[in-house]
Amino acid sequence: MGALARLLGRRTADNGSPGGGGTGTATVTPPPTRGRSPQDLLHAAGLSTEELRITWLAVSWLLSYPDQDVRSRFGDLRTLVQDLPDRVREPLELTLRALTVRDAVAVQEQYVDTFDTRRRGCLHLTYFSHGDTRRRGMALLRIKQDFRAVGVEIDDRELPDHLPLVLEFGAGHDAERGAKILRSNRPGVELLRLHLEDIASPWHGALVALCATLPPLDAEDRAAVLRLAEEGPEEETVGLDGYGLDADAAALGGQTFAANGCDSRATAPGPVPVDLLRGRPS
Repeated sequence: MGALARLLGRRTADNGSPGGGGTGTATVTPPPTRGRSPQDLLHAAGLSTEELRITWLAVSWLLSYPDQDVRSRFGDLRTLVQDLPDRVREPLELTLRALTVRDAVAVQEQYVDTFDTRRRGCLHLTYFSHGDTRRRGMALLRIKQDFRAVGVEIDDRELPDHLPLVLEFGAGHDAERGAKILRSNRPGVELLRLHLEDIASPWHGALVALCATLPPLDAEDRAAVLRLAEEGPEEETVGLDGYGLDADAAALGGQTFAANGCDSRATAPGPVPVDLLRGRPS
C-alpha cells in the first residue's frame, strides 16, 4: 500500500497522522507557537541555523533540473552535507547516490515526469495551499515581498513560490523568512514528500531531509494534508480581474493561469553556489 493510500486509510485513527520524517510513526504536536520569536520557530526542529542553511542549499540543488551544471555539483554537495546530523545527511546522500549512478538523460526524463507532469509533484508551494484561485496571487505577492525586504528581486517570468527558489532564498539570504514561507506551506511540502515516497522517487530523500528541518505537523496541518490527499488543490473557473486584488498580486496570479502546468524548469533559476555557506556563522 502506498504512502498516500495509507494516509487516507488512517483517516479516523487517533494516532495515525502523517509525520514529517517519513517513518510512518505518529508525530507529537508541538506546543502552541503564540508568543515564540522567529528565531525560536526557526530552530523548532532542533537544527542550528548553519545546519538549516546547508540542508536547504543541498535540497535546492537536488530539486533543480538535473542538467550538466547541476550534476557537476554533486561531488561538492556530498562534501558539504557530510557533517550534518544523520537524520538529514542520510536521506540527502540517498538522493545523491540515486541521481549519480543513473544515466543523465534518464534522470532528466524522470525529473520531467515527476515534477512537470504530475500535480502532486508540483514544485510551486502556493499551488497546494491555494490551487488555481485568485487567493494564490496574494500568497505569491506575500512571498515576493519577503524577498524584497532583504533586497532580493526575481525575474517577472519567475514565480516566487518555486521550492528550489524558496530554499535558495532561505539558505543564502534570510533563514527566518525562508522558514516562514516553508511553514506557511507545510501541508503542500508534506504531500509532496508522501507522493515521492509513493512512487519510489529518487528525490524522496531530499524531501525527507527538508521536512526534518521543519517543525512537526500540528493538528491543523495534518487535516490540511488529508484534505489535499483526498480532494486536491482548489480550482476556480473565474478570472482574477474585478475582485479588488492588488495589481502585483493580480499579475502574479495571472502568471499562474498562463503557465503550462507545473513546468518547474521554466521558473527555476540556478541555485546558489555550493560554497556560499563556507565560514558563515550560525
